[in-house]
Amino acid sequence: MAADPAPLRTLIVDDEPLAVERLQLLCAREPAIALVGTATDGDGALRMVEALEPDLLLLDIAMPERDGMSVARALGQAARRPAIIFVTAFDGFAVEAFDLAAVDYLLKPVAADRLSRAVARAVAARAEAPAGAAEDGGSAYVNEFWVPHRAELVRIAAEDIERIDAERDYMRLHVGQRSFLLHQTISALEARLDPERFIRLHRSTIIRRDRIVKLRHDGSGVWYADLADGTAVRIGRTYLATAKALAGR
Repeated sequence: MAADPAPLRTLIVDDEPLAVERLQLLCAREPAIALVGTATDGDGALRMVEALEPDLLLLDIAMPERDGMSVARALGQAARRPAIIFVTAFDGFAVEAFDLAAVDYLLKPVAADRLSRAVARAVAARAEAPAGAAEDGGSAYVNEFWVPHRAELVRIAAEDIERIDAERDYMRLHVGQRSFLLHQTISALEARLDPERFIRLHRSTIIRRDRIVKLRHDGSGVWYADLADGTAVRIGRTYLATAKALAGR
């Protein structure tokens, strides 16, 4: 029988004493965590990371001087980068957190079961990426998104998104029978998606390529893409040539 993996050596970074105390109590219940210290500001966190080489940071965002995002960016240049779980009272930083390759994004007050799920992701990420492995050889495109849903942020795999529709300053991500709103422009979102898997068919619509079953026109020059779920998406003139290239036309 394989031995259980060593617990994640974890550093808490938060300038609020009560928040630190709550996280300490929650961490004490997590067998996958071994708490090695706490820091109350970003500069102190970077010094402790260098000295202690933790596996995981539970990192607040809103801190004086150097904030959590700045800490994460600085650690992105480190030879041995710890996994990061952001712990914050604000949901507006989720997109930037994702861009910084965070493992998860928790909203305060943190529930015990939510922390457990985040820690499980960190453990899985460590198993998939052996220590010392280079982190810059992967895809330049995103594989997942965090989107607000009720009182938490939901993690959605890009491969599960079937269609994206623009709704003013928001994008509606369609995942099966459900949909989620993400605060981002369609141009910015398009640049983050793998063009081998997604195609923009209209100024307000992006489709996962394998959901398109046929292209057709209505006899008056207007083209549509029929999707596997029966939805018909109008193809904008600007995107028609790209759409026809799907069929080698």
